[in-house]
Amino acid sequence: MIKQLILILFIFIGFSNNSNAQFDGHSHEIGVVVGPVAFQSDYGERHDLSTNSGNTGFGVGIIHYLNFTYNSEYNYTPKTYFNQHFKLRSELSFNKTNLKHYGEYVSPDKTSLGAKQLRAMEGSSSIMNIGTQLELFPLNIRDFTATIGSFAPYASLGGQFSYYNAKATTSLGALGNSATTFPKYLTPSDGRAHGYSNESKTVFSVVSSLGTRYKLDDSSDLLLDLRFQYFFSNWVDGLNPNPEIYKENKANDWLVWLNVGYIYYL
Repeated sequence: MIKQLILILFIFIGFSNNSNAQFDGHSHEIGVVVGPVAFQSDYGERHDLSTNSGNTGFGVGIIHYLNFTYNSEYNYTPKTYFNQHFKLRSELSFNKTNLKHYGEYVSPDKTSLGAKQLRAMEGSSSIMNIGTQLELFPLNIRDFTATIGSFAPYASLGGQFSYYNAKATTSLGALGNSATTFPKYLTPSDGRAHGYSNESKTVFSVVSSLGTRYKLDDSSDLLLDLRFQYFFSNWVDGLNPNPEIYKENKANDWLVWLNVGYIYYL
């Protein structure tokens, strides 16, 4: 997957350079981001530190910006509030998180069958995302671009389309029976969509970020970004207990991604 992202990055650079010669009214920026991902799912105990720290994966992505402050020849565009305070960001990213149950109910002193089933259960979720965000910079983008060593904080909001591959397993054997599977993760006999699933599907999500840029030199920035991503599904982790019975698992899956990046002005 990393090799595929790198290949797409080079294709994207070539496309962006070609676009510069054809379109006016904005300029292009491209970059890469990497960092840890904390997946908030049906694995583990709610509000538990070991769950939050243990169910952590890693993400990588390529990003592209439309900068409306300059045109394709890097001349200033007419001053408007939108041009001076907004950028449009598009993104292709990938993250993967290995998942386990943590917390009080799987502590070593718990010897019940249920505790053993939870300790033996593991999962993973691999997610490919593509989408766009509108970034708001409270400070003037033109002033930031002209000042090496300056910071440009921002907030963003957008949406993404994701393809996920969820897997759930247990070291006790095959999931799906009362000997190996904790009761809340068994699929009901009436066939309703609850329990566990090993599936690959698509899902929409909403994303929001807080971050800042640091002006490294005339043609590049460093980036620090804290991302919140909420999925419109509770199956992204492969688990979905009946929310009418298990109130602690009623929320859809979501994640937090802290990433650092490098951005180059084309």
